[in-house]
Amino acid sequence: TQSTWGSQPKMRLLSQQEAQNLDLELMGELKYTLEQLMELAGLSCASAILQEFSPSKHNRVLVVCGPGNNGGDGLVCARHLAHFGYQPTVVYPNEPKKDLYKCETLNIPILKSLPAEIKAGWDVIVDAVFGFSFQGAIRSPFDSILKSLQAADVPIVCIDIPSGWDVENGCVSQDGLQPNMLISLSAPKLCAKHLPSNCAHYVGGRFIPPAIASKYGLDMSIYRGCEQYAKL
Repeated sequence: TQSTWGSQPKMRLLSQQEAQNLDLELMGELKYTLEQLMELAGLSCASAILQEFSPSKHNRVLVVCGPGNNGGDGLVCARHLAHFGYQPTVVYPNEPKKDLYKCETLNIPILKSLPAEIKAGWDVIVDAVFGFSFQGAIRSPFDSILKSLQAADVPIVCIDIPSGWDVENGCVSQDGLQPNMLISLSAPKLCAKHLPSNCAHYVGGRFIPPAIASKYGLDMSIYRGCEQYAKL
């Protein structure tokens, strides 16, 4: 399936199985570690956010992280945002007993729950709750978190998949977030066909070698200069 956005570059949309297979190849045949992939993903997300939301106007960023790999991408993104001049705060309800990807070295606040007043306190929300592998019902506390984010009236940047969406069929329930910006990682997924017309769509993750890019029909020439992201 090919993307169909205006005059912007196009890239093939992956099914859930293809996205899973791509990750397996990256960590299997190419021997990327999970930490390396998260670092590359988080950097590309922060760089794309810098392009779309300047720190001079959107300085206060709330990064909401889930318990899986998408949450790890969010932690890395928060760290790079701090280096770029933003003031990120991380919400990490199910914080595992593992590395916070160096967020603590920059004194980034880590909260266990959402702040009471999101609209008054934040300029941008980064949704790093659920990624493309999520399936099933949304459990507490993330069900109430998504409802609060839906009602926040603050621009939402979603990492890879808008949380609450089906990876192939889009927003098929009332739980899904409506993004102002989506940053697809490695390649966009089929759900990107259902993005609202006013949603800025980027792809990040400029590290896929030619043989694998060709196998999955990914056009890596869309990236320019030294940029780690491309706008679709």
